[in-house]
Amino acid sequence: MDISGSITALATPFAADGSLDLNAFGRLLDQQLAGGTQAVVVAGSTGESHFLEHDEFKRLLAFAVKHIDKRIPVIAGTGEAGTAKTIATTRLAKELGADAALVVAPFYVRPTQEGMRRHFLAVADEGGLPVILYNVPPRTGSDIAVETVAALRDHPGIIGIKEARGDAERIQALAELIRPDFVYLSGDDGSAHQAMLAGAAGTISVVANLVPGPFRELCDAARSGSAERTASATARLAPLIDALNCAPNPIPVKAGLALLGLGSAAPRLPLVELEPGPALAKVRETLSALAPLATAA
Repeated sequence: MDISGSITALATPFAADGSLDLNAFGRLLDQQLAGGTQAVVVAGSTGESHFLEHDEFKRLLAFAVKHIDKRIPVIAGTGEAGTAKTIATTRLAKELGADAALVVAPFYVRPTQEGMRRHFLAVADEGGLPVILYNVPPRTGSDIAVETVAALRDHPGIIGIKEARGDAERIQALAELIRPDFVYLSGDDGSAHQAMLAGAAGTISVVANLVPGPFRELCDAARSGSAERTASATARLAPLIDALNCAPNPIPVKAGLALLGLGSAAPRLPLVELEPGPALAKVRETLSALAPLATAA
């Protein structure tokens, strides 16, 4: 299974009444396939995984698996704060047809490095799916140390890491851990070009929800090692990436999806919709430079 290149951390579209909008989700999946996206993450943090009811998780993932029909890998976000619940969610994702599991570091509880090591090993041993580690310290309150990653990559069921830290030191340290059976994937749109030029196999992206084609172009350029093409593709996307930093993810990207006609702009509480004003205007302006908008709202 090749998990590399342009990978989209899909948002979850909701209807005006707050229910799952699977029609919009289907259009989003079609847009991703047409734009050259090479894998998708369903029910990750961008997909508001922790706001989905158990039945909604099942419906969303089953829909994606059926709709994509093995054309690209489907990765399920299965990470929870507790190990037993993470294993159970990972097993469910396997039953529903997911190809791999994206497992975030346990959040809020702030485990030690030994606790995280045992957590990920247990999920890899008992969850039934290949595991991609996910490190995003600002959201979880804990950081998977490079030394812990180095130890975990020896497990045959742990196939890579999504690293959302974009500092040069972390990028270089993880690039040194790459091997044929363990991939490094950037999880930060702003530094994705740097990570891929350093050797990362691809990026799990938020902005690719809105502009899958241009983001695929960036990934292709950076993975080819072309600094000139990478700089051009990065400059093209930078204004939109910057605009999406105006509020916590996925608030801005959902505003963008609404402009594209792909579901309501409202996330679920306690997150709230991006209000009219300079931030929304910037999302609209920068997105319109890259993609045709479906609405002037």
